[in-house]
Amino acid sequence: MTATRVDADLIRRLPKAVLHDHLDGGLRPATVVELAAEVGHTLPTTDPDELAAWYFEAANSGDLVRYIATFEHTLAVMQTREGLLRTAEEYVLDLAADGVVYGEVRYAPELNTNGELTMAEVVETVQEGLAAGMAKAAAAGTPVRVGTLLCGMRMFDRVREAADLAVAFRDAGVVGFDIAGAEDGFPAADHRDAFEHLRRESVPFTIHAGEAHGLPSIHQAVQVCGAQRLGHGVRITEDIVDGKLGRLAGWVRDRRIALEMCPTSNLQTGAATSIAEHPITALKDLGFRVTLNTDNRLVSGTTMTREMSLLVEDAGWTVEDLRTVTVNALKSAFIPFDERRALIEDVVLPGYAL
Repeated sequence: MTATRVDADLIRRLPKAVLHDHLDGGLRPATVVELAAEVGHTLPTTDPDELAAWYFEAANSGDLVRYIATFEHTLAVMQTREGLLRTAEEYVLDLAADGVVYGEVRYAPELNTNGELTMAEVVETVQEGLAAGMAKAAAAGTPVRVGTLLCGMRMFDRVREAADLAVAFRDAGVVGFDIAGAEDGFPAADHRDAFEHLRRESVPFTIHAGEAHGLPSIHQAVQVCGAQRLGHGVRITEDIVDGKLGRLAGWVRDRRIALEMCPTSNLQTGAATSIAEHPITALKDLGFRVTLNTDNRLVSGTTMTREMSLLVEDAGWTVEDLRTVTVNALKSAFIPFDERRALIEDVVLPGYAL
């Protein structure tokens, strides 16, 4: 398998799984332009190609706070039922076109309530749009299973409310929970009540940690809050010296706590310096359960095919490496074991049997 020529066409055909992808960071540029015109929102440009370039350039600041600020324009067009239905449906179709067979989409419903929708209505609407997208993808012969993670914004006061919605909608397409937003200065432990509630209700959760803040953030996420996965987690390397794992790194690796790694995004926010030197490769080789993700496809100008291609071209990854991170993602997906196993055995492994 490792001798197989790995080119863009092959990578595009490979089955993929993505666990860390934000709904409001993955809109089509043309959709943003059209919806902005409908709601009267002013954009930096109304040319879709120029808007895509603006997003990518604005996000390449090396600063997480400025990176997050680029979401102003996508969120502005996601405050109505029509806008949410369209963006959710297109989200699924874009995953299917990229060869994704399983995806988890995350968003914070509180950020979509500047119109007349309540948080619960936002969740209902997004689920309706995702279902429409999955139905169309299946009809086109490119089925994709998409689960939802609801996010609480760690710097605001509605995290518990979002957690309650994750519990309420857990049988209606919501598969888990996350907290997002500015990591440094807003500890995950401030929201322990939400995580304790989720554990009592058997709802799995991940936590953004180890991107803008280091080991203390990862320690809180795992040891204090009980996260089953880490959003990014790139700075776990600070607990590894000459290949020797410290206690926290060893805990994360040995207990198979998945790292939701997003190489291009990490370059943009300054959490990594290059694809070739991104910690995902070293962590993979050390036996961590690393997964490969896009984070924000519009903002980072990327796709799963592009992320895989960059690792092949710049970090020497093989098809076997791509299969490993894909299987890792499904092993750590927030859906039942039998569904994960079926996707691995019936879809992913045959798709990599080149």
